[in-house]
Amino acid sequence: MRVLCVGAGGVGSSAALIAARRDFFESWVVADYDLDRAEALVARLGDPRFVAAQVDASDAHAVAALAREHGATHVLNAVDPRFVLSIFEGAFLSGADYLDTAMSLSSPHPDKPFELPGVKLGDGQFAHDESWRASGRLALVGIGVEPGLADVFARYAEDHLFSEIDELGVRDAGNLVIEGYDFAPSFSIWTTIEECLNPPVIWEKDRGWFTTAPFSEPEVFDFPGGIGPVECVNVEHEEVLLMPRWVKARRVTFKFGLGDEFIDVLKTLHKLGLDRTEPVTVRGVQVSPRDVVAAALPDPLTLGDKMTGSTCAGLWVTGTGTDGQPREVYLYHVADNAWTMKEYGAQAVVWQTAMNPVVALELLAAGVWSGAGVLGPEAFDSVPFLDLLRDGYGQAWGIQERDPRTHAVLTDSLA
Repeated sequence: MRVLCVGAGGVGSSAALIAARRDFFESWVVADYDLDRAEALVARLGDPRFVAAQVDASDAHAVAALAREHGATHVLNAVDPRFVLSIFEGAFLSGADYLDTAMSLSSPHPDKPFELPGVKLGDGQFAHDESWRASGRLALVGIGVEPGLADVFARYAEDHLFSEIDELGVRDAGNLVIEGYDFAPSFSIWTTIEECLNPPVIWEKDRGWFTTAPFSEPEVFDFPGGIGPVECVNVEHEEVLLMPRWVKARRVTFKFGLGDEFIDVLKTLHKLGLDRTEPVTVRGVQVSPRDVVAAALPDPLTLGDKMTGSTCAGLWVTGTGTDGQPREVYLYHVADNAWTMKEYGAQAVVWQTAMNPVVALELLAAGVWSGAGVLGPEAFDSVPFLDLLRDGYGQAWGIQERDPRTHAVLTDSLA
């Protein structure tokens, strides 16, 4: 396996740091628009399997040329989702397989944005499923932590825990604190704005996909790992667009614990038009307001030593267990920032995102996972992934049994 990873930011850097401890690949190209950043990461790794390169992620032909130059068998997309389609196309043109941690962007319905979906997340990629199948090649989409790990959990829940599933509810939150900043997102603000201000999507068996207002349906969810109760709200996310394609459930949702302050900042950005991606003219120069916001905030890659706390990603599942009785479980993974910084020198949020595509790459290299077409993580057997995550990468995942009537945690164990 020869990997071309596009992006040397938080996720791309973390993926390289994680992969450097494994032996499943022959070479790994760290490619970024900023060659200095790619070269600095390669120097930090000190591993001859890693080389640096410069690439414009918005240019599919440039991505394809770089992949061909290095004989890449797999292209890993580790940059903002606005570049998904160009990297996706570049991988196809080069003859390589493709993985990403976020899918092609959505656009709201022009007339009923809070009722009906317009262009959905991933539509731009699923439109090319037939071409990928015909070529016998794989595009594994949405294999970060979210989307990604929760999607693996969904497959596991259907295959091993439930006879019928009422709801697959992704529930994520953390208790991370960043010292010295009044406001400093731990993940790409560009992506965060996109997710949080677009109309959230919900899926129901009898209704299909539909939308609601941002930050709707608040609920308090009790998280493990010392995080505790956090108010979560509806947010647009890929899992809702992926899970119903492969896993049977009556309802699929995604809710995230953002916090009142974070929501207020996002609402203010929207009121001021600073969430817009269309360029505006400032003293004769064309700039995107959202790019300005991103440039004014600290790079999430640099925040690890200022962060304390943990982040939890997981899937809450309700329905009928294999014994025919009502069942409620929460499958989860917690990343502690102190541990990820000590072990990898990477902050918890980007490290947790990067771990899962590396695990998937190793399964693909071994032939344990294989397939053709545009597929989500739900299309593959979950057990090899979860076993490798635990035994190969030292990452125990948890399962809470909860009371279906009160939602109280009955048992909490690590796999």
